[in-house]
Parts: sequence; structure tokens; C-alpha cells
Amino acid sequence: MKILVLNSGSSSIKYKLYDMDNESVLAQGGVERIGLDKAFIKVKLPNGEKKQIMADLPTHKEGVSLVFNCLLDPEFGAIKSLDDIEAVGHRIVQGGDKYDKSVILTKQVEKDIEELCDLAPVHNAGHLKGIRAVNELMPNTPQVCVFDNAFHSTMPDYAYLYAIPYDLYENYHVRRYGFHGTSHRYVSHRVCEMLGLDFNKAKIITCHIGNGASVAAITNGKVVDTSMGLTPLEGLMMGTRCGDIDPSAVTYLMDKLGKKPQEMCDYLNKKSGVIGITGISSDMRDIENAAKEGNKRAQLALKMYDYRIKKYIGAYAAALGGVDVVVFTAGVGENQTGTRAQACKGLEFMGIKIDEAKNATIHGEEAIISTPDSKVKVVVVPTDEEIVIARDTKELIKK
Repeated sequence: MKILVLNSGSSSIKYKLYDMDNESVLAQGGVERIGLDKAFIKVKLPNGEKKQIMADLPTHKEGVSLVFNCLLDPEFGAIKSLDDIEAVGHRIVQGGDKYDKSVILTKQVEKDIEELCDLAPVHNAGHLKGIRAVNELMPNTPQVCVFDNAFHSTMPDYAYLYAIPYDLYENYHVRRYGFHGTSHRYVSHRVCEMLGLDFNKAKIITCHIGNGASVAAITNGKVVDTSMGLTPLEGLMMGTRCGDIDPSAVTYLMDKLGKKPQEMCDYLNKKSGVIGITGISSDMRDIENAAKEGNKRAQLALKMYDYRIKKYIGAYAAALGGVDVVVFTAGVGENQTGTRAQACKGLEFMGIKIDEAKNATIHGEEAIISTPDSKVKVVVVPTDEEIVIARDTKELIKK
């Protein structure tokens, strides 16, 4: 069974084609700059090299069509006919409180995703474009929607509600939803497989630390809290997002800077966080290099970044009543040894002891990085959100 996984953004499409008989990746790549000049697709070839093809891509339909053409290409393609693709799975960022699990796409599901655009205007609108492009080009192929916040739907109301008038939740669905759910779901299950733990009994803190970052607290197989909120802006300091901030600071700055609500939203989402503090880059590798060269603001940004991760780990250990495992994943979590070490430094009182020598050698691979006598296991688990989407898609279309 071959399943195509699509992650459609406002001007991009990432894809992976799986053979679900053995969960192998047959093809992968990404389309960039849809609707803009100099649009292209970058394809990972079977030998590991990457091929870039320029194209005129005015809409997502042309973008998806280009993906299909590459999959069918006689030189580097992976299938002989589009009929070989039995289903398409889509990552959907915002399912609101309508969806607590993955579903087969229907007209009603499509309508619901559109209605939820208010909560995630950029993301959900992009997902819809991908869905509709596949509908046009492969109308008889089933599609599945995997919601990024569904894994967090087990949060209790006292954790997901904001302390604002209750009718704002009832009328406008203003609450904390959380994101990166497919990643938190994958690594929490995978770490239990690695350590021989019962997922439904373990207390786990998962740290998805990338350009976007979030932490989740999981116990008895359920998420009880997560750091992102109504949108992905809340929580940790990120590459370009500010994370937690006093709302009064936002209104104060709007007045001082003369910014309208959407302009301020863009400012906090795209020009804040690491790049806002350093003025250098949103890439933590650049920040680490600058810090080593003595850049004071880069050093400050690292301290702020690592401190907030540690603060959430401590808070979630309290929420869980203890912790068995802390997991690091995503680009920074899997590769930046300094961030992992600093985020765990000072947490020895709660049973976390990092093996500094081992930690320094781990880049993008599964590994236990805590000492043998550490009461809490600290583990690096590379995430695989796409395989979660592919597995859900397979299970739903088999029913």
C-alpha cells in the first residue's frame, strides 16, 4: 500500500511517499514559493542527492501537479501511475475542539477546516489549498486529515481554559489547543518502546525544540498540559516567536509603535524570539556560533532560550506529580547538545542527571543521554510526524 503524505503551507508543499508494507520512504521533497516568482521543487533522489527544478506555480494545483510529475518521472520517480497511490494524508494544524482524532476527508470536514481558519488563518488556508488540489487532480483517491492539536485534546478544562470571561470560550472557542501534536505523539510512544515502558502508565515530558518549539506533559497515555495555546505563539521562546508575554506589554507596544492588531501579531510571530533578541538569525546554529565568538546578545538569547525550556520541564514535573522520562526532539532538540545540557542543568534535585560526555556526541539519533543512576531517563528521539500521518491514513482507509 502506497500512501502520500502532504503538508501544504501558504506557499509550500512538503511531501513523502510511503510503501506502508514496510513503512519505507519511496520519495520525498518539497515545493517552495507557490504564487511567487522563482518557484521550484526540491526532490531527494534515491542516491541521497537533491535535485531542484524551477517551475511556474501560480497556485497549489500546479504545485501538487508538479509533485505528481516528479513521482512519475521515469528517471527518478517512484511510481508508474497515480493509481498506485491508495490514499493521501494531510497535516492539518488546527482542528479546534471539533476533532480529537484523525478522520477521512468529507465535505463536512472540509467545511469545518475552513470555518477554523479564523484560529489558524495562514496554516488552515494552506491545507485547504492542498486538499482541493488533490481533489481536482485525483478525485477518486481517499484523503485523510490528521490534526496537529488532536493529541492534546485530552487536556482537562482547568488546563486549557484562559482566565477570561467564560462566554468567550463558549462563543468564540478561545482556549489553549496546543500544536506539534503528531510529533509529541510519535516520540512519546517511541520512547516507551525504547525503554520498555507502558505508555499508559508512564509520566513523560516531551520537548519538541525546533524553530517552533513546545513542551507537553503526558501521563497515563494522555496529554495533561502543553506550552502552546490558542495559536503557536504561546509558550517557549522560539526562532521568530516571542513565546509567553504579558498582554499589557503587547497593547503598550501597539500604542508606542502605532501598530494595528494584525501588524502586532506579525511582529510577535515573525520578528521576535531569537532573531528579535540577537538581530542575527532565527537559526540556533548561527546563534551558538555567534555566542562562541563573544557576541553578548547571542549569549543572552541562548540563556533565555534554554532557561524557558528548563522552567517548563520543572513546571510539568509538578503537574505530573513526578516524571519518568524527558524526551528531546526536533531540529534543536535532536542536535544542539548545549541546549539539552543547559535545559537539564540544575534539575538534579528532581532526579535528572545528564551524562555530559554522552550528550556531546549525540546528533540526530536515538540515545539515552542521562547517567545510569539518573532516576529520570533523558532521551533523544528523532521525530517522524509524517509516519504518524501515514499510519493514521492507512488505518482509516482500511476500515
